[in-house]
Amino acid sequence: MTSRPISRDLPALGVFLAAVALVAFTGSMFTPAVDPVWYASLRKPSFNPPNWLFAPVWTVLYILIAVSAWLVWRRVGWSEGRRALLWWLAQLVLNAAWTPIFFGAHLLGLALVIIVGLLAAIAGTILAFRRHHALAAAMLLPYLAWVAFATLLNASIWRLNG
Repeated sequence: MTSRPISRDLPALGVFLAAVALVAFTGSMFTPAVDPVWYASLRKPSFNPPNWLFAPVWTVLYILIAVSAWLVWRRVGWSEGRRALLWWLAQLVLNAAWTPIFFGAHLLGLALVIIVGLLAAIAGTILAFRRHHALAAAMLLPYLAWVAFATLLNASIWRLNG
């Protein structure tokens, strides 16, 4: 598929970006800014980053998440890339589920279970993407690192407030 002009595949990039934007929008409805009292009342570990850091980090990560899937799709298409792209969809669903569970429902333990699953799904996505497109897989490494950190943060907040 990569022999086609990139301009022919830009609408598909828009679809991948829209899917990720939907996840980002869903998450934005449950951020600490929406319910600042609850989140501010939690005991947090010393390594908890400032709230302002999350939006720029997630913006970059979401762009990488969308572009990486598009690169795989562009190289191998849906039929050959189905397994890899299903891994991608699975991690996207878990990503979308975490924020409402943690910030919306205040279920820190369940959020921890979800984020551990998310971490595994990202690792699975990276391994599946690597078979088709090394750069696409590498683009997800910062996401894996950030979610690993967020997993530690979630576990610490759960432990401190449980």
